[in-house]
Amino acid sequence: MQEQIIEGVLQGQDVVVLMPTGGGKSVCYQVPAIVMPGMAVVVSPLIALMKDQVEALLANGIPAAYINSSQSAEQQYAIENQCLEGKLKLLYVSPEKLLSSGFLSFLSRINVALFAVDEAHCISSWGHDFRPEYTQLKALKQHFPGKPVIALTATADRLTQKDIQEQLHLRNPQVFVASFDRPNINLMVKPGRDRFNKITEFLSRRPNQPGIIYCLSRKATESLADKLKRSGFNATYYHAGMSANQRAKAQEEFLNDDVQIVCATIAFGMGIDKSNVRWVIHYNLPKNVEGYYQEIGRAGRDGAKSDALLFYSYADVMNMRSMLQDGQNEAQTELQLVKLERMQQFAEAAACRRRILLQYFGETMQKDCGNCDICRNPPTRFDGTVIVQKALSAIARTQERANMGLLVDVLRGARNMQVMQSGFDKVKTYGAGRDISTLDWNRYLHQMLNEGLIEMAYDQGYTLKLTEQSRQVLFDGRKVQLVKFEEVRQEEPAVKARPKRELIKDALFEKLRLLRKGLAEEYGVPPYVIFTDTTLQEMAAERPTNKIAMLAISGVGAQKYDRYGEAFITEIIDFINEEQNKGNKIKGATHLATLELLQQGMTIDMIAKARSLNPVTVFSHLATLYEQGYDVDLSAFVSQAEYKVIAKAIAKLGADAKLKDLFEALGEAYAYYKIRLSVSIYKKNHA
Repeated sequence: MQEQIIEGVLQGQDVVVLMPTGGGKSVCYQVPAIVMPGMAVVVSPLIALMKDQVEALLANGIPAAYINSSQSAEQQYAIENQCLEGKLKLLYVSPEKLLSSGFLSFLSRINVALFAVDEAHCISSWGHDFRPEYTQLKALKQHFPGKPVIALTATADRLTQKDIQEQLHLRNPQVFVASFDRPNINLMVKPGRDRFNKITEFLSRRPNQPGIIYCLSRKATESLADKLKRSGFNATYYHAGMSANQRAKAQEEFLNDDVQIVCATIAFGMGIDKSNVRWVIHYNLPKNVEGYYQEIGRAGRDGAKSDALLFYSYADVMNMRSMLQDGQNEAQTELQLVKLERMQQFAEAAACRRRILLQYFGETMQKDCGNCDICRNPPTRFDGTVIVQKALSAIARTQERANMGLLVDVLRGARNMQVMQSGFDKVKTYGAGRDISTLDWNRYLHQMLNEGLIEMAYDQGYTLKLTEQSRQVLFDGRKVQLVKFEEVRQEEPAVKARPKRELIKDALFEKLRLLRKGLAEEYGVPPYVIFTDTTLQEMAAERPTNKIAMLAISGVGAQKYDRYGEAFITEIIDFINEEQNKGNKIKGATHLATLELLQQGMTIDMIAKARSLNPVTVFSHLATLYEQGYDVDLSAFVSQAEYKVIAKAIAKLGADAKLKDLFEALGEAYAYYKIRLSVSIYKKNHA
């Protein structure tokens, strides 16, 4: 949806964007910022986010800066001067800085193109990460009524989406809800027993892969990191109780791939742009689905395969309930407890986990994902249509005014005060589910919530509501499968022996990763700012060895090629030669070994002898190199006069004609290698 979103902003419209972590939200305001006159102001909640994004923009040649509390007054003054002189295209600020005394007046002296409010869910009291300072951002529309505002978030249910629009005073905003599906992330839930040994086994299968382990307490982050280090893993910890310098050091070590594992509280990671996080582990159950989804979204932002492992125990639920009930605001406490219950449902689910996640955010997935533990080990199902119809009918007959507990009482024919006072003992479905226990009814209703057959209205006393899918079951004959309650087998996919070509690709990827690390240290940026893992993986698969081929790799633009391209090409060529010297044949790479010997001054005969090849094969390598754009002089092997004659035959028979046909058409007067080289020259001249 990036194109439509960008067009909306360019037309001056207010826009709300819901897009998963790593889905490309930043591009939606960065592109308009670059092409519109003036400067974009990006409101961002964390210093880490600003720093990462500005570094990435500068690496791509885009003038950007940030202002926050980590800078001196002189540094901030210098950046403000850059703004006044029109030298910046993007300025990142915190909400506190934006609303501080005089800053809005300062912005009125600048040609502001647009405002982008990142992590916009923080403005809503219905959201999982409500921040009171965000509610003052409505001042943007009061001070700059004509400027477009783009609000962006990766985690907002329907109620929060609506609240964002109202709180920011957006005017007829276009709302874009991208798919929340992150199919590259493998979802797993394991019982909380013996967590440490399960973690070390998990990590041993993923050497050199960066990842985050989220823990509930500060103490747990420190003790787990210490145990991992003593077990030989490269780990550190991060939590809000550390000094600013300690936190910055841990974060920098992780961003720069100096440390592979961070054990952290949820204070870590929000807005961090590190694209090559390969896995996220939750040591404890998160407080809500939004937080869980946001945290696992820090894995695999580059689109490569990644893992999300959640440990679950009922003790975690009890600890979390106790923490939440200590809150001061009764309404907020009730909301957070209901959200915790939805998180518990996800952990206990026996249906495709990805479908449950997407349904929570209002997105329907028609089939199971195939990339979660449930899909790999499917539970037993049965036809539960009658059970579901009873529940849906009860919701309809109670006029969608019953919460889950009350609905179960109605279905089971309870005669308590709430049922009697509401008159629900008179409805037709009263007592229709006496044969099913309260526990099982709760489980079935949780499944129905997870499947999108019903919805919960948080803002209406957590009452259950019918959906379009409900009506299909009640009136259109749709059948529903429910899951039997039995423990799901917990298995990770077996590690298969990998073919040799995959092992060679992995070896090259590792060499490129180490080169990237060295360049990152030289240039003073995180490694992923140079190239992402997916770019390195594509290089390892395609093995580009010239500028044209390298620029065809996704993630390699002109600016990055000029800065890093030759270093990576050299590394790839060296690797190919090393492998071929070991006797490993690499498809499509043999001509590069010929090129290296040619550059050393060897003749065709010498190369043929050194490589145990026929000289005709070596000439074929020269032709391929010439066609691929390498600097190879063919005039030493075929003269201009010879080429003119051969070219006439090529023009007549076509550049794709067989060499034998060309040889005969030329009266067998020219050697095969001269014809092959002439075909290459002809193709390049007539491209």
